[in-house]
Amino acid sequence: MDEIDKSYLKVLIAEDSEDDALLIVRELRLGGYNPEMQRVDSATDMQAALETQAWDLIITDHNMPSFDSREALALAREYDKDVPVIVVSGSIGEEIAVDTMKSGAHDYVMKGNLTRLIPAIKRELREAENRRAHQVAEATIRHMAFHDSLTGLVNRAEFERLLDAAVELARDAGEVHALLYIDLDQFKLVNDSCGHLAGDELLRRLTMRLQESIRDSDTLARLGGDEFGLLLKNCSLEQAEQIAQNLLSRIQDYQFVWGDRNFNVGASIGAVLIDGNESVQTLLSLSDMACYAAKDRGRNRVHVSTADDEDLSQRRGEIQWIERLQAAMVNDDLMLYRQPIKALQGATSHFELLLRMRDDQGDIITPECFIPAAERYNLMPEIDRWVIRHACQQLQKQWQSGKSATHDNAVFINLSANSLSDGKLIEFIRNQLAAYDIKPGAMGFEITETAAISDFDCAMKLISSLRQHGCKVALDDFGTGMSSFSYLKSLDVDFIKIDGSFVRSMLDDKIDSSIVEAVNNIGHIAGIKTIAEFVENDAILQKLTEMGVDFAQGWAIERPTLFTNFSQ
Repeated sequence: MDEIDKSYLKVLIAEDSEDDALLIVRELRLGGYNPEMQRVDSATDMQAALETQAWDLIITDHNMPSFDSREALALAREYDKDVPVIVVSGSIGEEIAVDTMKSGAHDYVMKGNLTRLIPAIKRELREAENRRAHQVAEATIRHMAFHDSLTGLVNRAEFERLLDAAVELARDAGEVHALLYIDLDQFKLVNDSCGHLAGDELLRRLTMRLQESIRDSDTLARLGGDEFGLLLKNCSLEQAEQIAQNLLSRIQDYQFVWGDRNFNVGASIGAVLIDGNESVQTLLSLSDMACYAAKDRGRNRVHVSTADDEDLSQRRGEIQWIERLQAAMVNDDLMLYRQPIKALQGATSHFELLLRMRDDQGDIITPECFIPAAERYNLMPEIDRWVIRHACQQLQKQWQSGKSATHDNAVFINLSANSLSDGKLIEFIRNQLAAYDIKPGAMGFEITETAAISDFDCAMKLISSLRQHGCKVALDDFGTGMSSFSYLKSLDVDFIKIDGSFVRSMLDDKIDSSIVEAVNNIGHIAGIKTIAEFVENDAILQKLTEMGVDFAQGWAIERPTLFTNFSQ
């Protein structure tokens, strides 16, 4: 590539004397410049020259028969306010010179003293370059403020501003627009298997592919991670669905190659109408929920949000629960109840902690109302930590008040399936036990059988770490999968809790009774204590005692009460 000739200079000279113009050109050449010059001597000619091309430098005489420097300066500012303008005149008074500088001239030079011209030009060209560099920097900063650095697309903040404008137009002018929420499927596989460089490159390539398929009037934005938004101006919901299907096909037809690996990427797309009746945040929420509905139905599909959409109605309810749960954790409106785990064979009793939530009216809400939403939106690890922290706080208060349990007692906390793979959970538990001086054996944790088997390696690691720190561990809801008996050889737990569905009907169903007895016997062979759940009457309690089950829990013993006291 040829190097840029820095001496090359495009000069527009406003001068009625051709000889004077040639003298200026000669001076420029003597100063080391290679000028391309055009001379004009009227406003009309100068305007035409400015419209034809950009100029590096404008030199103008002050007085011409039908034209003067003020008009030349005005035209120069109109077309390029940053181009240097130097007045070169035969005679000019100090007052006129000052006025000329105020009008926008960068310098003035007397024709009889052209030796000042080159230094003035060099200075002003340097200043012009600095101004342009500053403008480029400012433009870059402005672009970065409103665009995603990886893809160059509009970012979330700017997209929300454009979306707000579309909502106003829909409301005030009756226009109809549409919003698409696009979430890539299998993107995490690329990131995890090939690294973030591959993931970034995939996003850049798919961005170009998507932009090729949309109109100039539409706005594609990266909302974060592998999520995109598309604002479709003047577009019905039916048209939006067709556009979404076309985009989906474009994504599915693309094969991403990285090294020796090939990946097929899909997408889930949610579509929602913009008719002026919903806020920006509501529209984003609805389109996001529609997108996740598409994922729930098998991915690689489009889901259109409508007023009678049952899936979105369910998700809307779940999101409301999430908002209430997050507020409850901040405001301590979550509550811990306890239910005794009664010893049937002369051992020490324990307690299970149960989560409740208090609503604005003070009513108590049971977990089946809000836990499904927390599981779907991965809020359970945060809730588990809330429970652990508050349980430790309460235990410390009880010990400090003298209502202390023996070391053999334990309060059991349920851990969600999502928490099993939380690599930092055991460190959190260790820190809480230390911070509140929880005695060894006073804290226990329950993990469901299905969660343990589905994430067996993580479950084994967590159980081992918990027991190393003196915590007891119970395998909850045991017996639903009879093939899971073999796992007892590997899961080093203290207790197994016999699933309540068998216990509840064991007096009327011989198979359920046999299952309870089998779980109890196998547990004892493995050296594990057994706990029967859902013990609802004295007859079941008596039968469990006769079978040799170690512990029982249920309404026949005691209903859950607020966790304010802890005694033997």
